[in-house]
Amino acid sequence: MVATVRRLEERGFGFRSLTEGIDTTTASGTLVFHVFGAPAQFVRDLFRERTMAGLAAARAHGRVGRLPSISG
Repeated sequence: MVATVRRLEERGFGFRSLTEGIDTTTASGTLVFHVFGAPAQFVRDLFRERTMAGLAAARAHGRVGRLPSISG
């Protein structure tokens, strides 16, 4: 979302969240937006790192990343 808002700002647009009261056309609104966005990005990146580490560990043990077949 941060990247989307950044692209909008490059085109001269601002972002306003009606439910959270965030308005990136103001300095305080931009700060609040980034304060809320940073932890969300951190969690996303952390999940990605853990997933990649888990896949690498599975490969090191000869496992291939695929789901087991479902038998009915």
